[in-house]
Amino acid sequence: MDNTVTCAWIEDLTWPEVEARLPGDAVVVLPVGAIAKEHGPHLPMKTDWLLARELAGRVGAALPVLIAPVIAFGYYPAFRHWPGSQHLGPETFTALVHDIITGLIAQGARHIAIVNTGVSTEPVLQVVTRELYESTGLRIPVANISRMGSTAAHLMEHDIDGHADEEETSMMLVIAPELVRLDRARRDDGNMRDAPATVFRQPSAFRNDPDGGIDHSATGARGDPSLATPEKGEAALAAMAAELIEGLVALFPDQLDVP
Repeated sequence: MDNTVTCAWIEDLTWPEVEARLPGDAVVVLPVGAIAKEHGPHLPMKTDWLLARELAGRVGAALPVLIAPVIAFGYYPAFRHWPGSQHLGPETFTALVHDIITGLIAQGARHIAIVNTGVSTEPVLQVVTRELYESTGLRIPVANISRMGSTAAHLMEHDIDGHADEEETSMMLVIAPELVRLDRARRDDGNMRDAPATVFRQPSAFRNDPDGGIDHSATGARGDPSLATPEKGEAALAAMAAELIEGLVALFPDQLDVP
């Protein structure tokens, strides 16, 4: 890799500039993050989209990657019942991701990595990338938010992982503090403390129904976002970005031969 090459967002380039970079050794980072998914009464709908852009941007500050536009709509079934939330069925989301990636491949991309900030999107992306490997021979790694930032997890005080929670709200206090309504943030554990601990994973949703079992959430959030601080958020973001950078260099050493 020519070390004079810097990071660029595809959306900011002209087509000749993309054509000059996309074939060959370019490593394309494809972020996935919902732009219309409820995040309680205190965070904006575009929280995941902002997080995806932030993480991709931090990667780009360290590595000469080419960043694709964020896939802003996806498979988010647990949140479809809340006003404003947008959800694609699994078949539609599969087709969307497949067509975007095969389009990049057709234009010359050979090194693609996905940064995924959703949870329900994880199994769909695993299937898509596995099938693309069969049809194209290209291994497309996926980094999922559920596995990122473990080294900063000890800073979080609340003992229930959730949604629009302490960690996510803390990161938003760094990314876009002007969009955080911290005065509206309150603890909402739903009925999770009553859920039995087993080896089984059950499907669930977020619904304002006290009799709804593990689905119950009065606010659309789960956890205690009132504990959020910018310091916790920066620690979490730095840990996630470091893991992504380290992972990309390990996976694409010849393409990301940085000093």
